[in-house]
Amino acid sequence: MTKVGLVAGGLGAYWPQFPELLPQLKLSAERVSERMREFGCEVVDAGFISDPQEGDRAAEQLRAAGCDLIVAFLTTYLTSNMLMPVAQRSGAPVLLLNLQPTEVMDHATFDTGAWLAYCGACPMPEMVNAFRRCGVEARCVSGYLEEPAAWDKIGRWVRAAGGRAKLRRGRHGLLGHLYPGMLDVSTDLTLVPRAFAERVEVLEIDDLRVRVEQVGDAATDDRVAHAREVFTVDSTVAEEDLRWAAKVSVALDQLVDDFGLDSLAYYHRGLNGETHERVGAGMILGASLLTARGIPAAGEYELRTSLAMLILDQLGAGGSFTELQALNFRDDVVEMGHDGPAHLAISDGKPILRGLGVYHGKRGWGVSVEFDVRHGPVTAFGLGQQPDGAFRFVASEGTVVDGPLLRIGNTTSRVDFGRHPGEWTDDWSMTGIGHHWALGVGHRVAELRAVADLCGHELVTVTQEGIR
Repeated sequence: MTKVGLVAGGLGAYWPQFPELLPQLKLSAERVSERMREFGCEVVDAGFISDPQEGDRAAEQLRAAGCDLIVAFLTTYLTSNMLMPVAQRSGAPVLLLNLQPTEVMDHATFDTGAWLAYCGACPMPEMVNAFRRCGVEARCVSGYLEEPAAWDKIGRWVRAAGGRAKLRRGRHGLLGHLYPGMLDVSTDLTLVPRAFAERVEVLEIDDLRVRVEQVGDAATDDRVAHAREVFTVDSTVAEEDLRWAAKVSVALDQLVDDFGLDSLAYYHRGLNGETHERVGAGMILGASLLTARGIPAAGEYELRTSLAMLILDQLGAGGSFTELQALNFRDDVVEMGHDGPAHLAISDGKPILRGLGVYHGKRGWGVSVEFDVRHGPVTAFGLGQQPDGAFRFVASEGTVVDGPLLRIGNTTSRVDFGRHPGEWTDDWSMTGIGHHWALGVGHRVAELRAVADLCGHELVTVTQEGIR
């Protein structure tokens, strides 16, 4: 759960001058605390501060709490030295709120004390300037206390902080080896903790194989039954292949639990039907089930895409493993998807398990997932890697529309980006996105921009006008 540190404040010199001011401001602070909890986050409320000494106390409380985001509610004017310790000590991103009581003052009746309750905008430039000069970046939201647009923005920052926290605390599995020849997929593992302060757990195919061998008939039966509930099982699926995929799925769950994984990227080639090849070929069912419950799994050793899938999932968008499949110049759509795994929670209908006698470009055989991302607004999102090693966020908003799809055991969606599909593909490729990315539901660029900001990365978007 995202942990938000909250502090409200105002200048103590006002309280004896205007006795009715402080009670009004504290009521507003209580309302902000109440609304923050509605985002489903843990709120560490350090209360109301009126001077630098109380600011020190709040700073120490929030530092010790280990917050993912610090929210400072500027109820009226207060000096920057009151909040500076809060900003400096926590190590968390800082969000400044200026939420005046109502849309507008009653100019005809307000005296100085009543005006001061609307004066939260006054210290905001001071705070940003002082914080920045001390090496702390702050973000701002201004509005009025019950303004929906303001709370939409605040919620965006809270969700972004949750995404950043998941990355910073996460453990991300890398199982097997690089798909031979895919140079763009290769990621320097040192860059991941450098970019996100997270850990990569390097795993071998035998880590999974030994767990597959320990799965008994009862657990396999249960997983087969679960698969038949979740999927429409096509007549092309051989019972033996379904049981093998179920067995691998149970072992994948155990692997994730044993290593405490938050995401997984995998690939193993194998040879001539031996055990390792069968294990690698049997992962699509289990990887899809893991992805649906918030532990994204990406094939072809695509670590950057499993991270992108995790970010989208934290934003409530799902995030399914995706690449370009074909361009439809008659309907002006881009067809994209993959041969698995899929994020089942964002399927437009009941997903299908289809039996494949061969995986194109890969060794082995077995069952694969066929589905279409939920129709409506979507966002394509991935992590590109620059020549200097730096990551960049890349995103584009579109719409999944109805129409004919391949029935070959792949995830496939028809995405309308509001422009010529060839021009979109050219711009998308020119961002440096790489071979794979995640496709999630909803238009998420605003939220992704917030995540990028908190993580210190560039966000590049492909719009109807081009690359931005």
